[in-house]
Amino acid sequence: MIRCLLIAFLSCVLLPSASPVEAAKQYVVYNGTNGPGFGRHIVMIAGDEEYRSEEALPMLGQILAKNYGFKCTVLFPVNPEDGTIDPTNQTNIPGMEQVATADLVVLFLRFRELPDQDMKYLDDYLRSGKPIIGLRTSTHGFNYSRNPNSPYAKYGFNHSGSEWKQGFGKEVFGETWYTHHGKHKSESTRGVLEKDKLNHTILNGVEDLWGPTDVYGIRKLPEEADVLVWGEVLSGMKPDDPAVEGDKNDPMMPIAWTRDYEHSNGKKSRVFCTTFCSSIDLLNEDLRRMIVNACFWCLKMEDKTPEKANVEIVGEYDPSFYGFGAFKKGMKPEDYAW
Repeated sequence: MIRCLLIAFLSCVLLPSASPVEAAKQYVVYNGTNGPGFGRHIVMIAGDEEYRSEEALPMLGQILAKNYGFKCTVLFPVNPEDGTIDPTNQTNIPGMEQVATADLVVLFLRFRELPDQDMKYLDDYLRSGKPIIGLRTSTHGFNYSRNPNSPYAKYGFNHSGSEWKQGFGKEVFGETWYTHHGKHKSESTRGVLEKDKLNHTILNGVEDLWGPTDVYGIRKLPEEADVLVWGEVLSGMKPDDPAVEGDKNDPMMPIAWTRDYEHSNGKKSRVFCTTFCSSIDLLNEDLRRMIVNACFWCLKMEDKTPEKANVEIVGEYDPSFYGFGAFKKGMKPEDYAW
């Protein structure tokens, strides 16, 4: 007995473990101090290989914290070997326990397959009826190829079961991965506001939406979805390029919409989704403004939504152009701290 106790004691003393400080270095927290969002917690989860979510979300989090008082926690895909941000690691996003205290979750994910204990935080959050925002590839944010027997396999973008057929994106946002509607890296996107939704608070101050990321194809959104912005396919990669002629823009594809998603337990979540978003697109001021407005709407803070939100970038923001393998190597979450 004494020998067993001694071994247990030495194991606790000698084996390395992550202290709370070390664990916190695997994600960043921006604490707002004043504004309508003070006391509200937004958790933003990055994890895609192509559209530089790891660059986009810290920038948005800083705007929401500094200008509006929200506490914003940004989680990253991290290489557990060296602690660097690694978008190609599809199974490790430290800090998922932060979702337990979130008032709003913003996803920018692609084909993730997180451990069951981490997914439980997200699943519990969703079933609570709290709101959620999905950016670009979050319509196909999960892919369960390693562990098809996971209780969260239904989240996979191509799930074929009777429950959540076609996965989380189709079930919650209204669409999963379908196709590139505009030509990738050669036809950019002009956002066209839905004329019947111009008074929606998500469109407050939004007039000029353009970005070099192409339009995604959408087959059919749920009937209760409200399309706010349509994606006009341009013939080139400049904002003044003309629209592509023909049926590609007739009709145009939805690129931003809202819906109320009803869970099996009867609770409802406010949902905002846009397929028009990459780190380079977010140089567009009105795209940043639309996403900030969407945070207010999701949190039922319409009465506090600014007429024209201040979305000035905090510090420097030099986003990488989208593409596989184009992420900034050697970066750590703490490099995005303010």
